Amino acid sequence: MTLSCGDEKVALRVLVRGRVQGVGFRHFVHMKAAELGLSGFVRNVGEDQVEALLVGPRSAVEAAVEATSRGPRWSRVDQLSTQPVPLEACEDGPFRVLTSI
Repeated sequence: MTLSCGDEKVALRVLVRGRVQGVGFRHFVHMKAAELGLSGFVRNVGEDQVEALLVGPRSAVEAAVEATSRGPRWSRVDQLSTQPVPLEACEDGPFRVLTSI
């Protein structure tokens, strides 16, 4: 994938709290990230939390964050926070769904 000047590659850690387990949330994030050509992962990190690492062109990462803020039909997002991650700390490759921590 080639990046235009205004669409540099970025990495964001996204933490989502709410009704995000047992509703297909990780699958939803995985499908959206794959559709947008992102690398990274999504996993459960607590009883009501999901963490995702989204790596790719800024516009695609922003679109994934927007979709994640809504989630799938039966989910409820109470809080979403993002934190930049150094690209050097990120692996390239397909987007993955990981098991819980």
